[in-house]
Amino acid sequence: IGMIPAGLFLLTSMSLAVGVIRLGKSNTLVQELYAIETLARTDVLCLDKTGTITDGTMRVVDMLEVKNHTDFTVRELVSSMMYAFKEHNATSIALSNFFGKAEILESTSLIPFSSIRKYSAVTFGKQGTFILGAPEYVIGDQYDKIRGRVERFAEQGGRVLVLAHVFGTLKASEKPKNARPIAMIVIEDHIREDAVETIERFKAGGVEVKVISGDNPITVSKISKRAGIENADRYISLDGMSDEEVAEAALEYTVFGRVSPTQKRIIVKTLQANKKTVAMTGDGVNDILALKEADCSIAMASGSEATRYVSHLVLMDSKFSSMPKVVNEGRRVINNIQLTSTLFLTKTVMSVLLTILFIALRRPYP
Repeated sequence: IGMIPAGLFLLTSMSLAVGVIRLGKSNTLVQELYAIETLARTDVLCLDKTGTITDGTMRVVDMLEVKNHTDFTVRELVSSMMYAFKEHNATSIALSNFFGKAEILESTSLIPFSSIRKYSAVTFGKQGTFILGAPEYVIGDQYDKIRGRVERFAEQGGRVLVLAHVFGTLKASEKPKNARPIAMIVIEDHIREDAVETIERFKAGGVEVKVISGDNPITVSKISKRAGIENADRYISLDGMSDEEVAEAALEYTVFGRVSPTQKRIIVKTLQANKKTVAMTGDGVNDILALKEADCSIAMASGSEATRYVSHLVLMDSKFSSMPKVVNEGRRVINNIQLTSTLFLTKTVMSVLLTILFIALRRPYP
């Protein structure tokens, strides 16, 4: 009996349970007990820009008309598009606040935003279809005409959307063809006030931080640099890359832009294959694949319901500054278990030695 450290199992379970209670008092919901141990051993933290480094709020800071060939103003077009969509995200809220929301044009069909398509679209009957999204995806071959202006805004940390028009309707499964750009809209993310301090605490704890986003890599790089992330100038766009190319880039770069949900998962798997313990944070449905693949997944309570369901931990206050506290609590629990376990192992070793000694010295019955 003395050779079996049975008490060690009870000690581990009780220590983790106490850690769950302590984290609960810090507005952190632990949905899997052993996630605390995994989090303590994390050496790479993958962040989605929106909702983690930034607080998820956005505002329109500029609007540049390219060539409006319609009979309506940009404000009337965007306002009508916002009215047509029933579900709203941070981007649409920022657009509604700036352009308003009114049924100036009556919609006949719409295509909601998708992280794969990178655009949303509304058809207004005979007026045709108006598209709003990432310039590279919306206007395709014509992107080179406005590339300089897009990159100039991106260098300032702005996110650029293009409003474009095509005649007729548009299918959700196809890329826009012959889309004519009408205007460029610049949106700015608001960086969390505690982001810089939080990143510094991660660096002090020896945790490497990587930023994965669906936005323009230049924009993400500038925001990451403002947040104090090391090597933020090492960025890359994963648009159009094969799985093998994404895996090669995963170890070389710090900031990843134009990332699809599948590519996020590939990045996490590549890091794990190189003996890294990976934690992933996210708040949107496009993060679910990566969250399920990560060793420890962390969701914001303000994010989507599906994201909260698949995550190991949920930050109930949705504060990025809570992350270092969670990591430190996990490390405290594991360190205490390791120190206390030496007592059990000492007892076990002594029991084994005494047993061997007894067997060696015992006399056979006459």
